[in-house]
Amino acid sequence: MKEANNFGKLLLAILLLNINIMIAQDKNTGSSNLNFHQKNMASIVALSAVGNMQQLKTELNLGLDSGLTINEIKEALVQLYAYCGFPRSLNAINTFMEVLEKRKADGITDLQGRETSPINTANDKYSVGKETLQKLTGREEKDPKTGANAFAPIIDVFLKEHLFADIFSRDVLNYRQREFVTISIISAMSGVEPQLQAHISIGLNTGITEIQIIELSTIIEQKIGKEQSEIVKNILAKVIQTNKKIN
Repeated sequence: MKEANNFGKLLLAILLLNINIMIAQDKNTGSSNLNFHQKNMASIVALSAVGNMQQLKTELNLGLDSGLTINEIKEALVQLYAYCGFPRSLNAINTFMEVLEKRKADGITDLQGRETSPINTANDKYSVGKETLQKLTGREEKDPKTGANAFAPIIDVFLKEHLFADIFSRDVLNYRQREFVTISIISAMSGVEPQLQAHISIGLNTGITEIQIIELSTIIEQKIGKEQSEIVKNILAKVIQTNKKIN
């Protein structure tokens, strides 16, 4: 009887290990298609960006059920504020808290996920942000500044020190995941086509595939609307054409 119990425990341990491996593979798959976690995350941040809190509750539940951790979703909703402001971000975070409280009351235990590691503050934040941005774009940034960064130099400081140093240095989500979150957010918003084009280009450089962007456009059509979906596809086509000319 004791041997049977030990054998049963061994089988359970192997089963749990396999489940954890499958979850990890699903989140970090090298597939050119979107996996369940990516689809859920895209829906969550897109709906948050346009302030659709009612439908957001449904997508948050689906995301948690699919295996997204509390901390992964929390990181995405915090990052949201850098692209569409504190009000949208705070409303989404408060909605997430409501969903978690309801699930806890219903006896559901969700994965907390790992906490962010402390950020190394030994280096100059502007330099850290500049280096991060260069990794994302794959291009070295050279002076003198141009465009908005030259016209209002403080915006360049804020972008480097806060967005690309403070936020992108947090390690619960990697660069590719954060860029996918950014693209999903901006795809849902109207009037930000130049920024969407820039981030789709960055996203492709970090490993997001053209097929994944096309699949994202389908999610945007379902959750936000056809007009925004067409914008995503048209801008992707522009980025691909530009990349062909460069190469």
